[in-house]
Amino acid sequence: MSLAPEAAALRFAPMRPADLDEVHALECSVFPHPWSRGNFQDSLASGYDAWTARDAAGALAGYYLVMYAVDEAHLLDVAVAAARQGQGLGRRLLDRIGARAKEQGMASVLLEVRPSNGRALDFYRRYGYREIGRRKAYYPAHGGQREDAIVMRMDL
Repeated sequence: MSLAPEAAALRFAPMRPADLDEVHALECSVFPHPWSRGNFQDSLASGYDAWTARDAAGALAGYYLVMYAVDEAHLLDVAVAAARQGQGLGRRLLDRIGARAKEQGMASVLLEVRPSNGRALDFYRRYGYREIGRRKAYYPAHGGQREDAIVMRMDL
């Protein structure tokens, strides 16, 4: 599968505090229960591997945050701007996440995804992630309810 020109032209850069307003705005635009700006700030302060992806015009197209632990990378958050979805950017982000995890000596990448997020589940499965378990009541949901998380892993 070849990438759309928009995906091929991405420029990656480490996420900085100056990016947080824009990153948080993108997060809020694509997730029904977004991370807070403070979650991103805390992640940067903790030294997580956090990157932005910008298009040729400098617009934020996506981002990701990964935590490394022993021999496993934990994908904490990844997003593609709604207007840019379906152009190969998500695949490009996952490619980079895997490559960076290998550079850090990781053997696998772990992530959680909502069962209700069928589009993401299908995407991760097509990419090579497999379901390894569930976390009960992991995510906030509408009306004060909680939603399980499907735990997925991909070996590198």
